[in-house]
Amino acid sequence: MLNASLLTKKNWLITGGCGFIGTSLIKDLIAEGGHFIRVVDNLSVGSREDLAKVCQFTETPSSSLPLCNPQSAIRNPQFKKTPHSSPSFNSSLSSHVELVVGDILDETLALEAARDMDIIVHLAANTGVGPSVENPRLDCVTNIIGTLNYLEAARHNKVKRFVFASSGAPVGECTPPIHEELPAHPVSPYGASKLAGEGYCSAYYRTFGVETVALRFGNVYGPLSGHKNSAVAKFIRQAMHGETLEIYGDGKQTRDFIYIGDLVRAVWLAATVEGIGGEVFQIATNAETTVGELVELLIPLLRQSGIEVVHVNHAPPRLGDVIRNFSDTAKARKMLGWKAETDLVAGLQKTIALY
Repeated sequence: MLNASLLTKKNWLITGGCGFIGTSLIKDLIAEGGHFIRVVDNLSVGSREDLAKVCQFTETPSSSLPLCNPQSAIRNPQFKKTPHSSPSFNSSLSSHVELVVGDILDETLALEAARDMDIIVHLAANTGVGPSVENPRLDCVTNIIGTLNYLEAARHNKVKRFVFASSGAPVGECTPPIHEELPAHPVSPYGASKLAGEGYCSAYYRTFGVETVALRFGNVYGPLSGHKNSAVAKFIRQAMHGETLEIYGDGKQTRDFIYIGDLVRAVWLAATVEGIGGEVFQIATNAETTVGELVELLIPLLRQSGIEVVHVNHAPPRLGDVIRNFSDTAKARKMLGWKAETDLVAGLQKTIALY
């Protein structure tokens, strides 16, 4: 839960807001009440049904620009009933959520969607190492031009804060823990495109004064992650379907697994803390866990939930994967007042329970 005493009500533009991180952020903002939230999503991963799980929303066609006035929508919330499932919690009618179905490569949409916004949280991306190796050009265009479009939208609309979802992938192979001052040598096209996004954020802060903040997320997991192909979500999904859990390589590669509630809190702080324009932060747990250890933790928790038989198989290593990856989060503790609070076992229990 976010701290209402520290946050005045804002107009938020969230790209990729129908996805795992976006819906989790929106759920907490709705609980606070009073915000206007505009979502731009092409529904290639997340869906209207996913958004409907956490809020009621109106949908504005991308062709019907200009979009609705944020303050008018909050004063007179006319929620349109969606044909999807109702939220599983009591959402506040003092907030308003508007969905615009469109692509981040549409620069005209970006300029219109950012009108009257206070904060842009840019989550939409071609995500993951595997897809970037399969189609490097798509990864490049989506992640670099898409980010540029919304930085331009922030500049022309005088949006105060721009939060960019990055990753540890720009750093590439190094001796961890990863920290913000390490030179970047990305291994995968995904890492290269995220590094370019960080570079443009730096340039737009220093040249145009857009208060950009880049967050390098660890391996995020938790409830609402059904569409993700990251390790935790994939393993739970495979186990629930009676499939074999597939580990790439020998399972000794390490990752830094962060619970979604901790990550959402970091996004909120990045959007609101003063004096952090142009900064990059590692957002993770400062704990190194091998993929094999993750599976060893998951199997007994899955059995407790009724999944008695879990099979594990080792597949060939993936191109572009780094071997060791965990983060030093000292800078986030110092400048954001943030640290991860959910340990891995507790987070896995919450995730399995809500799957």
